[in-house]
Order: sequence, then C-alpha cells, then structure tokens
Amino acid sequence: MDDHQIAKIKQLLLTVQRDLLITKTNLKESTQTVDLDQSKVGRLSRMDALQSQAIAKESRRRSELQLMKIEAALERIEEGEFGYCAQCENEINIRRLEVDPATPFCISCAEKMQNHRSSLIATQRS
Repeated sequence: MDDHQIAKIKQLLLTVQRDLLITKTNLKESTQTVDLDQSKVGRLSRMDALQSQAIAKESRRRSELQLMKIEAALERIEEGEFGYCAQCENEINIRRLEVDPATPFCISCAEKMQNHRSSLIATQRS
C-alpha cells in the first residue's frame, strides 16, 4: 500500500470519526432517563420513549465501539503498521480496507474468527 492510499484512508477515518463523535453527542440526550410521571406522559408514550431510549443506547454503544476501532486504526497508521493483519501479519487487501478502513484483520483471519465464534455459540446451545 502506498502513501497516497494510506493518506486517503486516514482522511476517511478522520471524517467518520468526526461524524461518529457528533452522533454520539446527539445520542447522549436520547439516552437520558425516561420520565415516568403519568400526569405528563401517557402509558403508550412512555413505552415509545423507553423503546426509543433502548435504540439510542444501542446506537451509542455501537458508535463507541466503532470509535475505538477507528482510533486503533489511526494508531496503526502512525506506527506504520496499518494495512497488515493483526493476526497473521499479511497485507490486508486494499479493497477490504476501502470497505472497512478500521478493520485489523484480513478476510481469511476474520472468517476463521467468525467460524470459531459460531462453533462456540453452537456448542453452548447444545
């Protein structure tokens, strides 16, 4: 991977990071405690508010996870380790990085980990 490709991916990561930080700030208000005073809000409205709150909390959790992945990718860029699989240390295909620039794994290692997780879940269910 050449310097131009890395610079392009770094800019994309920074843009996504900025957008996620804005979204996270906006979601903070949506995750506040729901007022349960029936004189102010009806039962169905409270249920809707609780559901919206749960959705906002999950969105915020996902945003925080994605932010951690982006920060790790930016660190790998600064350390000169970006573009190499954290598992097998082979170069990650540029097309994979264009789709998910924060990914630390090549497709082979990602598939192996997914298959391993799936088999663990299947074992736990039996």
